[in-house]
Amino acid sequence: MLITVSNVLSEHELKQYRQHLSDMEWQEGALSAGGQALQVKQNQQLDPESKLTQQLGDHILQVLSETAKFVAAALPLKISPPMFNCYQNGGHYGWHVDNAIRIIPGTPVRLRTDLSATIFLNDPSEYEGGELCIKDTYGEHQVKLQAGDMVLYPSTSLHQVLPVTKGQRLASFLWIESMVRDHEQREILFDLDQTIQALGTEQGLDHPQVVTLTTLYHRLIRLHVDT
Repeated sequence: MLITVSNVLSEHELKQYRQHLSDMEWQEGALSAGGQALQVKQNQQLDPESKLTQQLGDHILQVLSETAKFVAAALPLKISPPMFNCYQNGGHYGWHVDNAIRIIPGTPVRLRTDLSATIFLNDPSEYEGGELCIKDTYGEHQVKLQAGDMVLYPSTSLHQVLPVTKGQRLASFLWIESMVRDHEQREILFDLDQTIQALGTEQGLDHPQVVTLTTLYHRLIRLHVDT
């Protein structure tokens, strides 16, 4: 299931991000690729060890911790430090699947990649091409969101970034290890959470049916969450 989260970053935050990114040096994205991905990756990335990269990433992590829809969808246990990439002049990333395990840089901590996320940092009107294509059981989906919006999808999905033929595509990307490992269980919990939120807005959070559904939600969380 693909889930989009709107306005993760505000217009003011995006302006600051783009200013920082325009002043920083980019390196070849292939430096962080391995195996199959190395053969199909043509883009640029910020040095993950750069102090500014880490500061921008920390800000994104703080914002995500306060974004209710993201938390409900991902049920995050661990999140990798956000990275940043740039596609231009035909840059692309062919079909690939993300590594199942990643090591958080500078630590011995391993993270199981249950979910992948991309936050778009500039508007689609600023570049041509650059769609994120994701394959799942329902076919192929092309994603190209407004600046500040995020797409969240299972890391088991085959995906690619189409060539950017004009302009520049800027994004941040990261991986999440969820407290609920099974994708279907996590989707059910998310759908239930969103139903509770909608009914709570319509009927009030103290409505008996909302209280009952909330109780069921937390019972399911106790059954399926692994911390």
